[in-house]
Amino acid sequence: MDLVHVGAALAVQMVVILGACRLSGWLVGRFLRQPRVIGDMIAGILLGPSLLGWLAPQAQALLFPIETRPLLQFVAQAGIGLYMFLVGLGFRRAHFHLQAGSAVAVSLCGIIAPFLGAVALTPWLSAMGLFGPTVTPFEATLFIGVAISTTAFPVLARIIRERGLGGTPLAALALSAGAIDDAIAWSILAILLACIGADGMIAVRALGGGGLFAIVMLFLGSRLLAPLARWAEREGRVTPAMLLVVLLLFGGCAWAMDMAGLHAVFGGFLLGVAMPRGILSQGLARRLEPTTIGLLVPIFFTVSGLNTQVTMVSSLSLALVALAILAASILAKGGACWAAARLTGQDNVTALAVGALMNARGLMELLVINIGLQRGIIGPELFAMLALMTIVTTMMTVPAIDRLARRKGLGGPIADGPDDGPTARAVVTPGAA
Repeated sequence: MDLVHVGAALAVQMVVILGACRLSGWLVGRFLRQPRVIGDMIAGILLGPSLLGWLAPQAQALLFPIETRPLLQFVAQAGIGLYMFLVGLGFRRAHFHLQAGSAVAVSLCGIIAPFLGAVALTPWLSAMGLFGPTVTPFEATLFIGVAISTTAFPVLARIIRERGLGGTPLAALALSAGAIDDAIAWSILAILLACIGADGMIAVRALGGGGLFAIVMLFLGSRLLAPLARWAEREGRVTPAMLLVVLLLFGGCAWAMDMAGLHAVFGGFLLGVAMPRGILSQGLARRLEPTTIGLLVPIFFTVSGLNTQVTMVSSLSLALVALAILAASILAKGGACWAAARLTGQDNVTALAVGALMNARGLMELLVINIGLQRGIIGPELFAMLALMTIVTTMMTVPAIDRLARRKGLGGPIADGPDDGPTARAVVTPGAA
């Protein structure tokens, strides 16, 4: 297939992907009161071998020819990198100073309990051949622990915002705990990616280079980027030239993490965290969110769907494994976070709300398991199980919060189809850093 035909095929794919995601998102928001991310997840799976490839394999192969897969994958990875940049923009350090003791306890329990669950699950999963052939038991345990402990920070924050809970103790606790939780989980994933399948020197280079990059970005990044912020303040907006500079910086940071042996998304995330808050961060969010959330993220969901074949979970033994993963994920994550909130003085309804919010996994989990599949850590069967777990645990969140709201009056009704995008975060305000 020549370049012209590849470009035409990609354009058709984008139209189909966006149409399917919009329709599915509207349906789940209108009739199930679910976040739009659920519709995007479902649309991605339906366009893959699980439904379209099963009902009409020739049509699915014609729509997603093998020649366009690398380009589609590249667009998806670029989109998810920008998404993580926007998530980094939304991290508000002020959250760490509110409800600090309880937040640390909730986040640590939300990490420790899932890793204990991973210790129990991994031997069973390994015995069934669900990991890559070169993956050690320790590496498999680390990955499952990260997969179970991940929190969908954006969807958590969006629900809080939609319910008018910003500034409440629940908001401070859930946002700070979710931020700490994901920071720890992603750090562990970075260490795993640096070590897996590599000799000692490569792992040392990855950890040393990645660690040095993270330290520079977290402690010096705001100062290094301050001239860009002053430029935005003088102009009173983010100009096209500023956007170009930021995109070049984004590409450089992603390249640096990739060269270090880690995943490129870490570079985008760290750049977002380091970016000075104010006119610059607000303008970047306004310019990048529509394209990233409206176009690029749905492509990522479709690429995930092309890797997901739920019919692989067809035997009784695999179905039992999938149920065990789901149960362990809910109990270890939601249960541990609820218990930690209770033990640190929160009332039962608030603690249940924290557990429900922390149990949502959303797009963050899909990103983790896609990295695992790309790196050969997990096989397609386990990928499908974890994808199903992601959908179920994310779908549980809004009904749980609705029910708790009726019991305690936590806020107003959630708007139809809340998103799982960076707009979810009480998006950057001046001085929020």
